[in-house]
Amino acid sequence: MKIGFDNDKYLSMQSAHIRERIAQFDNKLYLEFGGKLFDDYHASRVLPGFHPDSKLQMLLQLKDQAEIVVVISAEDIVSNKMRGDYGITYDMDVLRLIDAFQEVGLFVGSVCVTMYTAEPEVEAFENRLHALGIRTFRHYKIPGYPNDVSRIVSDEGYGKNEYIETQRPLVVVTAPGPGSGKMAVCLSQLYHEHHRGVKAGYAKFETFPIWNLPLKHPVNLAYEAATADLNDVNMIDPFHLEAYGETAVNYNRDIEIFPVLNAMFEMISGKSPYSSPTDMGVNMAGNCIVDDAVCCEASRNEILRRYFKCLCEQKVGGTVKEERFKLELLLNQAGLTVGSRGVEQQAHIRSQETGGLPAAAIELPDGTIVTGKTGPLLGAASSALLNALKKLSGIDQEVELVSARAIEPIQTLKTTYLGSKNPRLHTDEILIALSSSVSENEYAAAALAQLPKLKGCDVHSTVILSSVDSDTLNKLGMYLTCEPVYEEEDRKYHKK
Repeated sequence: MKIGFDNDKYLSMQSAHIRERIAQFDNKLYLEFGGKLFDDYHASRVLPGFHPDSKLQMLLQLKDQAEIVVVISAEDIVSNKMRGDYGITYDMDVLRLIDAFQEVGLFVGSVCVTMYTAEPEVEAFENRLHALGIRTFRHYKIPGYPNDVSRIVSDEGYGKNEYIETQRPLVVVTAPGPGSGKMAVCLSQLYHEHHRGVKAGYAKFETFPIWNLPLKHPVNLAYEAATADLNDVNMIDPFHLEAYGETAVNYNRDIEIFPVLNAMFEMISGKSPYSSPTDMGVNMAGNCIVDDAVCCEASRNEILRRYFKCLCEQKVGGTVKEERFKLELLLNQAGLTVGSRGVEQQAHIRSQETGGLPAAAIELPDGTIVTGKTGPLLGAASSALLNALKKLSGIDQEVELVSARAIEPIQTLKTTYLGSKNPRLHTDEILIALSSSVSENEYAAAALAQLPKLKGCDVHSTVILSSVDSDTLNKLGMYLTCEPVYEEEDRKYHKK
């Protein structure tokens, strides 16, 4: 993979900048942590070289100073809101986050339930946390939030919230997902700290949009593509331009809420520490891009991936997704057209050569593209995967890595005993078959050793792949796009 981002420089600069921000206040900083902390795969795709756990590694450099407050909205508990990537509810994700933080040595101080209501589901969640020895605090709905500033910054607003007792200079406020109330928790704590004589500070840590890149830079456009369903829009920060005469990029929600936040800061402590929403941020990612062309290319590919994903979800759901039109606009702004990538073109050529049967193509790290067709033993994705491993290990394409004799018993198991109508092996099944051939086939061993080289490779399929295939490719770190077409278009029900 071509590298466009210096991860080591990022870890050093980011942790140093946060320490500087802590020192600006009374050695107490509430840091709102946006985005994904553990598995920021979007950032690693658009900034090649950025590690998915970079933000976590950065926090580990501050772990002696930091404690974590996990925030969850009572409304999300009651509605059983789900995380789309993990397929678990927000309340279960709070427990997952706590486990993950503690496993790496980070101190989780407490959980705060926002928008609190005494619903049975909320009380059951709190009781579970108490049984696990985790402190919980309650924050309540405030009438007129966020515009009635005089009410919010009063004993009837933030004053009614429970004060979260914290022990360390850096309090990282994070949550399972957006809309949990992280910012409100931070500001409520500033109010309570001020009444206790502590001049605490607030800052925001979000990787995107990157404030010191141009507004229409592909990295920032890719962020808009990633949040198309939220209707986020990147904008020039007018407050920053007015205060400093410098152009900085932010997004609509932060710009819209800034006058209200500024008024809150002034009412809490008498003076706002910030002149713009960009001032509130502590993101150093833009300073760590070492090859802009690599990041631009990666970001353009990410926009295309988001578009294909939207089209496939639209196909599966049977309804038009509104974000499709936003994504089409972003494609135009980035100068992209569907079908322009070599991996797409080669997949379609392979399909045409086989009478329109499903086909897949994989672009390898050196730019070589290998394809796979649908056959009696393997699906197109499985075939392409084997061909890629052969190419990477220098094995002739005619060499048999897994014999038909080894595949046939697996097909019998699938169709005769497990009731599957599709006898062809999925990607996970062919990898198991390949690994079981290692002891008898030196070529199989050589091919299997190439799997790490597939990370970051683009894959394109001419049909929507099964969830089994897409999950396997995802686990390998490959970047999949699919045409929004079913293998059997005339079927009324399509099993994923």
